[in-house]
Amino acid sequence: MYILILLFFIIIIFGPQLWARQILTHYSQSRDDFPGTGGELARHLLDRLNLSAVQVQLTELGDHYDPIQKVVRLSRENWEGKSLTAVVTAAHEVGHAIQDHIGYQPLQQRTQLVEIAQSAEKLGAGLMVMIPVVALVIRIPAASVLMFLGGFASLGTAALVHLITLPVEWDASFRRALPLLAKGQYIAVKDQRAARLILTACALTYASASLASLLNLWRWLAILKR
Repeated sequence: MYILILLFFIIIIFGPQLWARQILTHYSQSRDDFPGTGGELARHLLDRLNLSAVQVQLTELGDHYDPIQKVVRLSRENWEGKSLTAVVTAAHEVGHAIQDHIGYQPLQQRTQLVEIAQSAEKLGAGLMVMIPVVALVIRIPAASVLMFLGGFASLGTAALVHLITLPVEWDASFRRALPLLAKGQYIAVKDQRAARLILTACALTYASASLASLLNLWRWLAILKR
């Protein structure tokens, strides 16, 4: 039974990531009918939307929008590429810039929570490692219980971040990026279905990341029970 449960979680967590990678790779071939790269499209869209203050930069840390620095950052393959994946990814990140510009509340909540979660997750892992030591040295059950609750809550922030992230990503993809691409005729009608696949694949990776965070909590519980 435990093996079946483990296999189920492996499929749920890693399945969407593998599928997303396959979709992104499949549509990453260069297209002669695209007049510019993903980086150039991002710059064009931002200027067209009167968001010229938002920068577009090359990054090695993965495609993302930085709401603190006001920067759209694209990986090299999407910055330089003239593929459907590059174009759609660039538009998606511009979608986050639009959210930031209009004060989209879920994005603001995620930004605040990410800052808290980065520190809380490290603190939580440290607290949960120290629980057995504290229980042996101090021999006060309440102390270890409090440490456990603190560690559990802080590790759970990672799962909460991913749960909030999913609707934010969905909004950036299907309410911002896809209408921009379609109405501006940046992609042909025949490419819109593939664009939806690319955006859906990326969104599913956040859902699997949330499950991975929950699995991490379960792993810590299993360790402590021993």
